[in-house]
Order: sequence, then C-alpha cells, then structure tokens
Amino acid sequence: MKPIIAIVGRPNVGKSTLFNNLIGDKIAIVDDLPGVTRDRLYRDTEWSGSEFVIVDTGGLEPRNNDFLMTKIKEQAEVAMNEADVILFVVDGKAGLNPLDDEIAYILRKKNKPVILCVNKIDNYFEQQDDIYDFYGLGFEYLVPISGEHKVNLGDMLDIVVEIIGRMDFPEEDEDVLKLAVIGKPNAGKSSLVNKLSGSERTIVSDIAGTTRDAIDTLIEYKDNKYMIIDTAGIRRKSKVEESLEYYSVLRALKSIKRADVCILMLDAKEGLTEQDKRIAGIAAEELKPIIIVMNKWDLVENKNNVTMKKMKEELYAELPFLSYAPIEFISALTGQRTTNLLEISDRIYEEYTKRISTGLLNTVLKDAILMNNPPTRKGRLIKINYATQVSVAPPKFVLFCNYPELIHFSYARYIENKFREAFGFDGSPIMISFEAKSKDI
Repeated sequence: MKPIIAIVGRPNVGKSTLFNNLIGDKIAIVDDLPGVTRDRLYRDTEWSGSEFVIVDTGGLEPRNNDFLMTKIKEQAEVAMNEADVILFVVDGKAGLNPLDDEIAYILRKKNKPVILCVNKIDNYFEQQDDIYDFYGLGFEYLVPISGEHKVNLGDMLDIVVEIIGRMDFPEEDEDVLKLAVIGKPNAGKSSLVNKLSGSERTIVSDIAGTTRDAIDTLIEYKDNKYMIIDTAGIRRKSKVEESLEYYSVLRALKSIKRADVCILMLDAKEGLTEQDKRIAGIAAEELKPIIIVMNKWDLVENKNNVTMKKMKEELYAELPFLSYAPIEFISALTGQRTTNLLEISDRIYEEYTKRISTGLLNTVLKDAILMNNPPTRKGRLIKINYATQVSVAPPKFVLFCNYPELIHFSYARYIENKFREAFGFDGSPIMISFEAKSKDI
C-alpha cells in the first residue's frame, strides 16, 4: 500500500495549483488509459525513488456561502484519518488567517506528520518577513513554496520522502485474497458482504450512503481465505456535498488500491448508469482484475433464456474498456450465485499473475504478424522483432521494434486481442508497450 499524502488548507490558498504541479509530467508516473476518464481527485506520483499518492482534498473548500466551521472540522478530521502525511497549505501573501489557526488546531491533535507549506512565496529574500508569523502555528516542518511557479517543491518533497522513509507500513497477508466490493450507493454491496460472511457484519439499509468507511471482513470458503473490503458507495460529484461523502470517494479508491480483485456491483433494476461507468473507469485505471456483478437479478421481471446474453452484450458495448471482465448475475439478498464470485475471483487472480514463456509468446506474436502486418506509416515499414513479458499483476509485455513511436493504438489492441485468444487472461487487464530494439541485441 502506497503512502497517502493529503493537501489541506482553507479556501484560495493554492491547493489545487500545487496538486496540479505535483502531478505534472516530470513527477507523475501514471498515465490515463485510453477511453477511461475520471475526476482528478488523486494521482500516483514518485519522488527520489519513493512512490506515494497525492490527494487534493477539495472538501476543505466551501461548498456554498454558508461556510460553517463544523464542516471544516469534519473534513479535516477525515483527511487526517486517511492520510499518512499532511501538506498544510497557507497563503504567504495574505498572511496568517484565523481559519489557518482553526485548521492547525485540528491537525495538531492528530499524531500524524504535518508539513506547513507557506505558499505564494515566489522570492524568499523579498518575502521572508511574510513567513515568520506562520512559525507560531507550531509545526516541526515549514517550507516556503510557490505552487504556481514550482519554487522549493523539491525541498518539500524531500521532506515527504524522509518522513515516509521512517514509517512502517503493514504487510498484507499474501495467503488472503483481497476483494474490494465497489459501486455506487445502494447497489447492494453490504448485502453481498453479509451474505458471504454469514453475519450482519455491516449495516444494511436502503438509505444510500450508509457505509461510510471501508470495512474488512475475513471469510473462508473451500479452505481458501478472502478479505472482503466493503467500500463506501461513490456518488456523482454533483451530489458529493457533505465532507463525509466527499471522502468516501477517497476511501473507495484506497480500497481499490489494496485489492487483488475488484467486484463492481451494478443494480439490475436500474441498469448501467454514468456513475457506474465512472467507478468502472477508476478500477480499470488501477489495472485491477474486475468482475462485473449484476445484483438484484431476482427482482428483474419477464426474464427468459436470452435475457442474460442480451444484458452482457449491452454491458460490454457500454464498457468496452472492460471487455475482458466476466459478468455474473446474482441476488445478494437471497444468496443466488454469490459464492460463484469467490471462485471467479480465484480464477481471474491466477490469470492476473500468470507468466507466459518467451518462446510461446513469440510464436503467437509471429502468427499474429503474419496474419496482419503493422501498417506502414509515414512511408516507413514497421518491423516487430520479438516480445517478452516483463512483469505480472498486471501482466505486462514489451514488444521490441524499429519504430515504436509509429505503432498505432489500434494495432496494439489487435496484438492484445491475439494474446488474449492464445493465453486467456480472463478478467485481467494486460499492458502492452513498444520499445526500440537495442543495437547490441
């Protein structure tokens, strides 16, 4: 699990500008997948060899004109609980503000490291007098920065790396398969957890958003152990008004990152919604194995022997980036086909961690190229020499060729489809990249 670094502060101190520059091309190591979009609430980043997650806690911004201090306290409380390190941003030009004192008081009560970032300091020697008052907030680390002009961001990140380097992060039990149950509120996630665990482990309610935290439930089935992570439902951004609902998104994202397999719960009566697509996109971007689960199947009326097939075709058409994901139809309330999810999870995790021998891989690649050569682009003939699998979880393949920059996305998808036909990878994302052939090979 990567450390989480949260940016907090009062309105208009430059938090979002700082966030955007911290995830810029020179720092960020994760790119968007084609065809998948999501709100930029967080990004995986890297500095000096250390990887962590930067979170823009927009919840500290006022949601409306009725800006109550109680909301600030709720939001700061949740941010502190979720983060490993806090970047507390203040406005060096505007000076110390009473709201800064209020937030600092809340942050000091938590036993977590805080780096006080005095923002909008473009020239330290001319503005050093603007900094002194902030020492009174009493934090060990104070760094004058300019989020807009990227001044001293390296020094700030050096402190982040130093702090997380001293932390001990618990190792997950490798013998337990971790399943994150994700989906929008009221899709039946908690009902599924309760049915699989055989107990009322979580509160089940028809009121959307009952589950505020990610709750772990350990179960055993056929001598195998599973950790089921029941996440808070992810609401549409327009509905994320209260602080707890805002940070439910972050908790769900944390759960996805922890998980070995994601179970995407859909409501069969409601059908696929835009919010379902967004949640699916989040899990897909994290490159996790996914099971698409159509819940409340018992409530669907006028079913016949082709209803499931038609529904699958519609889902794949709407979620083309999850064409590899199996679809299961269940009733969390009655238990219909719920244990199938555990068996499917075992199977697709095996696919997720599967390694293909180089010889067999290149045999399939050669056949694929014979059937469909890479198209000539810009007058240049593209020649793919060979492929190798460089990692698992997810399976990642590198194909060496003479002009990797000329490989079209559609041809990469063609190769992916051929690999899937030959090797399966059911339920698992796979990554394919093209690199220039080394001269000494």
